Amino acid sequence: MTTSTRTSADPTPKPRRKGGLRLFLRQVVAELKKVVRPTRSELLTYTWVVLVFVLAVMTYVSVIDYGLGKLVLWVFSG
Repeated sequence: MTTSTRTSADPTPKPRRKGGLRLFLRQVVAELKKVVRPTRSELLTYTWVVLVFVLAVMTYVSVIDYGLGKLVLWVFSG
């Protein structure tokens, strides 16, 4: 007695897309050609903005950490 291995729940094989990897790479190159790269002065400005922001957040977190550390030592030190 032979049973069919294919049931009605099995999905039918999907047709393979034409172009596959080549089409993908062509689309990637086309999108990269649309990218506007920042000028040197814009890049330096963005870099300084990020560095100042990181420094500000680092200072804020350090002050909070120092204050909470002193508070915990004051509360638990007899």
